[in-house]
Amino acid sequence: MNKDTQNTEATAVISKLSHEGRGIAYVNGKATFINNALPGEEVRFRYTRRKSQFDEGHLLEVIKASPDRVQPACAVYGICGGCSLQHISPQAQIKFKQQVLAEQFQHFGQVMPQQWLEPLQAEVWGYRHKARLSVKFVAKKGGAMVGFREREPRYITDMQRCEILHPLLGERIQLLREWIGSLESAAEIPQLEIAVDDAKAAIIIRHLNALSDQDLEKIRQFAKQYEFWIYLQPKGPDSIHLFYPNQADDLLSYSLPNHNIVMQFHPNDFTQVNMPLNRRMLDLAINLLEIKQTDRILDLFCGLGNFTLPIARYAHEVVGVEGDNKMTERAALNAKQNQVNNAKFHMANLFEDVSNQPFMQQAYHKVLLDPPRAGAEQIILQLGKISPQRIVYISCNPATLARDAGILVNQLGYKLETAGVMDMFPHTSHVESIALFVK
Repeated sequence: MNKDTQNTEATAVISKLSHEGRGIAYVNGKATFINNALPGEEVRFRYTRRKSQFDEGHLLEVIKASPDRVQPACAVYGICGGCSLQHISPQAQIKFKQQVLAEQFQHFGQVMPQQWLEPLQAEVWGYRHKARLSVKFVAKKGGAMVGFREREPRYITDMQRCEILHPLLGERIQLLREWIGSLESAAEIPQLEIAVDDAKAAIIIRHLNALSDQDLEKIRQFAKQYEFWIYLQPKGPDSIHLFYPNQADDLLSYSLPNHNIVMQFHPNDFTQVNMPLNRRMLDLAINLLEIKQTDRILDLFCGLGNFTLPIARYAHEVVGVEGDNKMTERAALNAKQNQVNNAKFHMANLFEDVSNQPFMQQAYHKVLLDPPRAGAEQIILQLGKISPQRIVYISCNPATLARDAGILVNQLGYKLETAGVMDMFPHTSHVESIALFVK
């Protein structure tokens, strides 16, 4: 794109939002995507990219504002890549996500729920219990940079605090920067992975070279002063180990009080980032399953047992299946610790044909699915053999949920009885959703 094109400014009225939350204006009949612009707004923008099918622009001024526009709480919003919707009111954000889900059902699945659930929401600030923060020592910036990548991902955001991270860490970004910057090995630390459980914050320090005795002592004193658990990662994920406090048990925990469950997890394990929302999601899933004491239930993509163990409190038996051996072992450990004796776990790759696996030779009344972004197409095609009465599908990608819904409804004869969005990631365009299929 030449300099003249880069400097071109224009005004436009925003028609709608893209699935990523960007405003879409039609200028001379051509779609132009403009960050931070809202439907109904008249804006002035500068072109940043022109392609044959669409253009992109940078917002310069809001001439006429939408009533849904709010002042972002974050000082670096618009620069940081951690959020994309802080300029939209939380109520309008959830409506946008509902619209995305409905459009995906129609486009990819040619299905629509018979009834929409009320959106599931929890806290919208300080909600994030898990995150991966980039680190880089930049002398001209005064030391270490710690934070999310900028929207232009080559750079790390120059931030002092984060409004969406749990306060134990979100309010201490500047403290983390000063601490990392004081280490001899600051230039050899590319990443911090953080996890917060019900009581404390844990930090995994990824370091490229061995840490000096002096750095180890600084890390120990910092952890002691601020009551952090510190893990070190000198190589791959298998090298992660607890450094402080010096004890044998290296697991964190979160409670599910409505179901008398305490889940143990390693800070590198997959867990839901929004714990208050996770608890509400569990209650909703259990309610939609309509569990009876005689039910045998199959929990696919079960992870460490986040759904399996609460469900087991109400069912005759639950079988959890997960593709990762460590997570399967963790799930079995959590069952034992919670004295849940009616949950069994199997390891299997659910993206392959598992029809001959022992767990697929059994009968189940109901199934819960919680797949990754790729969805559950392969295992759904095999569910015809089991033919459960009810299927509750938890999704982190509305496109693959819609695709799989089309299979369940149009090929396997299920009804999409109800569906709705769950605001697991407020202020982002991420859409978490839940759907109930009934035979």
